[in-house]
Amino acid sequence: MRKRKKRVVFENIEIIDAGAKGKSVAKAPDGRVIFVNNAVPGDIATIQTFKKRKAYYEGSAISFSHYSDKRIDPVCQHFGTCGGCKWQFMDYTHQLFYKQKEVKNNLTRLGGIELPEVEPIIGSEKTVFYRNKMEFSFSDNKWLTREQIESGEEIENRNALGFHIPGMWDKILDIDECHLQREPSNAIRNFVKDKAQDLGISFFNTRQQHGMLRTLMIRTSTTGDVMVLVQFFSEEKTKREQLLEAIKEKFPEITSLLYVINSKGNDTIYDQQVNCYSGEDHIFEEMEGLRFKINAKSFYQTNSEQAHELYKITRNFAGLTGKELVYDLYTGTGTIAQFVSKQAAKVVGIEAVPEAIQAARENAELNNIKNTEFVVGDMKKVFNDDFVAAHGKPDVIITDPPRDGMHSDVVQQLINLLPERIVYVSCNSATQARDLKMMDEHYRVDKVQPVDMFPQTYHVENVVLLEKRK
Repeated sequence: MRKRKKRVVFENIEIIDAGAKGKSVAKAPDGRVIFVNNAVPGDIATIQTFKKRKAYYEGSAISFSHYSDKRIDPVCQHFGTCGGCKWQFMDYTHQLFYKQKEVKNNLTRLGGIELPEVEPIIGSEKTVFYRNKMEFSFSDNKWLTREQIESGEEIENRNALGFHIPGMWDKILDIDECHLQREPSNAIRNFVKDKAQDLGISFFNTRQQHGMLRTLMIRTSTTGDVMVLVQFFSEEKTKREQLLEAIKEKFPEITSLLYVINSKGNDTIYDQQVNCYSGEDHIFEEMEGLRFKINAKSFYQTNSEQAHELYKITRNFAGLTGKELVYDLYTGTGTIAQFVSKQAAKVVGIEAVPEAIQAARENAELNNIKNTEFVVGDMKKVFNDDFVAAHGKPDVIITDPPRDGMHSDVVQQLINLLPERIVYVSCNSATQARDLKMMDEHYRVDKVQPVDMFPQTYHVENVVLLEKRK
């Protein structure tokens, strides 16, 4: 048998900082760092470790002798079990402080680059009910809370509709009320769960790959549109139609009611056919008079109001006069490209997802924008010398890559082109720092503006303006 590792307990340890991925930081008596998953800077706690490495421990606070003045009471009953809002017990002012600190630390420590004064982080006006898209999973074997287990009561109904427990792909926490998306989100989710059970529709079992109901997606917009997509693992037409019809009748405000039949091993819908049961197959979002058509597979920033702030900063950093050729790398559905198009001579957007590019073209036509062009292709393959020869040498490049940052080939092509300005929008300042370091010989960082898109979490967006060195 494998020997069980002894868990070390440290008493009266002060939490001194907030670290990466929502964990707080303390120092053990032996000098090693302790990453703590359930404490706030300023807490003094007894910490039990569950992982030991050469330079650090990982652990949890099991009791507190002093609570930090940075603490607040979390509003959600599921806090501490659901992994979605790890900082909900920290006052929002302090959340912003640590997010800004992380951006600055990553750019200086990982990037090793000289920075101007980092602009104060732009906080979100809404700190709850700010998301426009939520995805929930069905399960016939829900996660049991400690209270449920210790009660000793036999729980016959194990159906759940909610979120995956962090690190446990087959365990779903049943959600009563989520504070991330405005109504009718909670009402729809709870109704769908209850109605499905009334109709005798089976919930999915991830391990055994059976059960009819798989996932539920809800999208809302500032225009008042509501999209609901129910994903089924198997087709049972009568039950499916009974459920969808009940949703339609209960919530007439739903403008797009969709479904997917997906019997493959994973629940991603990007390679699946989306069927429209009622209403349109899309919803609309608006920003400064621009309308963006969003379908079930579209990417759109999940905090609509804060996305407007992010795009205004991007446009401002680009410093356009109406004469520039702009490349918009990782354009998605072309929202940034169209947002800056009035100030540019032409904008060329590049994106790997064909459906996103099709949506970008449709949105440009919808908005009567004539000076944008959208190209589909893998960035590191399509963004080459032939592409530049065909579309022209850009004066300004805007890049908004995924969390992994830009491929080294893409960074090298930026260096080859040497546009006057590069605006780098990032949802991961660590990979942003890596990319900036590669360009440091040719570009100086002129402006840094963090933007909080995701209150109650440790995630933060950051916009950097790069000016070509003379």
